[in-house]
Amino acid sequence: MGKVTGFLEIDRQDRKYKPAADRIRHYDEFVIPLTEEATKSQASRCMDCGIPFCHNGCPVNNQIPDWNDLVYHGDWKRALANLHSTNNFPEFTGRICPAPCEASCTLNLQDQPVTIKTIECTIIDRGFQEGWVVPEPPKRKTGRRVAVVGSGPAGLAAAQQLARVGHDVHVYEKFKKAGGLLRYGIPDFKMEKHHIDRRIAQMEAEGVVFHYGVNVGVDMNVRDLVAGHDAVVLAGGAEAPRDLSIPGRELRGVHFAMDFLPQQNRRVSGEPLATNEPIFATGKHVVVIGGGDTGSDCIGTSVRHGALSVKQLEIMPEPPVKENKLLTWPDWPLKLRTSSSHEEGAAREFSILTKEFVGEGGVVKGLRCVKVDGRMQEVPDSSFIIRADLILLAMGFVSPVREGLLEQLGVDLDNRGNVAADTRAYKSTREKVFACGDMRRGQSLVVWAIREGRQCAHAVDLHLMGETNLPR
Repeated sequence: MGKVTGFLEIDRQDRKYKPAADRIRHYDEFVIPLTEEATKSQASRCMDCGIPFCHNGCPVNNQIPDWNDLVYHGDWKRALANLHSTNNFPEFTGRICPAPCEASCTLNLQDQPVTIKTIECTIIDRGFQEGWVVPEPPKRKTGRRVAVVGSGPAGLAAAQQLARVGHDVHVYEKFKKAGGLLRYGIPDFKMEKHHIDRRIAQMEAEGVVFHYGVNVGVDMNVRDLVAGHDAVVLAGGAEAPRDLSIPGRELRGVHFAMDFLPQQNRRVSGEPLATNEPIFATGKHVVVIGGGDTGSDCIGTSVRHGALSVKQLEIMPEPPVKENKLLTWPDWPLKLRTSSSHEEGAAREFSILTKEFVGEGGVVKGLRCVKVDGRMQEVPDSSFIIRADLILLAMGFVSPVREGLLEQLGVDLDNRGNVAADTRAYKSTREKVFACGDMRRGQSLVVWAIREGRQCAHAVDLHLMGETNLPR
C-alpha cells in the first residue's frame, strides 16, 4: 500500500448530504462529493491487511485494495480500468449499493471502515468527466445471436459482456426505456437517470440492439423468440409483490410501493404514466408498511410530495444501534440503519403487526395494529389505530411473474417460484435458455444482479463457442 500507516493517522470521512430542507424540494441527487485530495486521503486508509475480506463482501469481487492504492497515487485511469474489470456499472453501485464490502473491511473490526463506496463512485464519475469511458465494440463478430429478456442491471451486464465478445445481442424490454428497477423503482434523488442513459448509448455503440415496448409472452410469442436466437437469457425481475391479505385490503388508498414509485419516476422524466390512477401523497397521512430500502424510498418520495405525516411500520424488533463487530464481522450485520429519507421526516415503529385496514365509503382512513413480542406473538390488549389516507405496501417481492413468459417457456421453478438454474452454468431446464439476476435468485441487490449477469454471460459464451475469455 502507498501509505502503510494511513489507517492510523487519518479518520474516516464520507460524503455529506445537502440540507434536508433544501433537498426535499426537488428530485435531484443531493450527495456532496469529496474533493480529490480528500478521496486520496481516504484511499490511503486501506490497510495492508494480508487477506482483504472486502473481496468476499463484494458480490462482484471488486479488487478494492488495488484501486484504493491507485487512487492514493493519483493514477485514476488505471483505477478505472481495474474497477471496470469486475463491475460493468460502478456508477450504479457507487450510488445505491448498501456496501457490504465496507462491513467486511478488516479496518471495521476495531475502527471505521474505508469509504469504499465513495471512492468507487469518485473513480467512475471522474472517468466519465475525463472522457475515459468509451464504447468497446468487438474486434470480430461470432455470427451467434443472443436474446436478453429484461434490461435491469442483470440483463444489461449480460448484454454488454456478450456484445463485447462479438455476439449479436438483442435486449427485449417491456417498458419504454431500459433500466428495469434502476429506472422505474429507484427514485431520482438516489440516482438520476442520465447515468443509465449514457450506459445505454455506450452499449448501442457496442452493437447491442434494444427493443422497447415488447413484453415477451404477451406482445411477442416465446416460441418465435427461442427459435430466432442461439441463446436466450431470462433477466427479468422478481416483480410479484408480497401482499397483505387482511380485511380492508380492497379499500382505495392501499397500494403496492411499486405502483407508487414508478409513477413519480415517470413524472420526473416526462414519460406518460402507465395507469389512469395517479397516486399522490400530497396533503395525506402516509403509512409505509415494510422497513427495507423500498420503504425508505416511499418515505423520501412522500415527503417530496408534501405529505402531512409519514410513518413506517416494521414487524421485526428494533435492531441495536451498533453491531457486535467481533461477533458478526465480516458478515453483514443486523443493526439500525437510518437512511437519508428517514432523516427528512418519518416516524418509525417496530414490532408492529397490521391486522386490518379501516375505511369509510370505500376509502382507507387508517389501520388497526397490534404489538408483537420477540417471538412474533401478539401482545394481549395492545390493539391501536393509526390514521392513514395512503398506505404503501413495501414488504418485498416473492417471485417473478409466472403468467406469460415463464408459463409459455415451461421452465422448472424452484421452491420459491424462481427460475431453476445453478450458479455455474446458469441453464434453465429448457434447452438454450438461461436465467440470472432476480428472476433466478429472487429479490436482491443491484450488485448481485451485475454479478449474475456477468457470470451468466460467461456461461452463455462457453455454451455457444465451446470456450470463453469472459471472466466469471
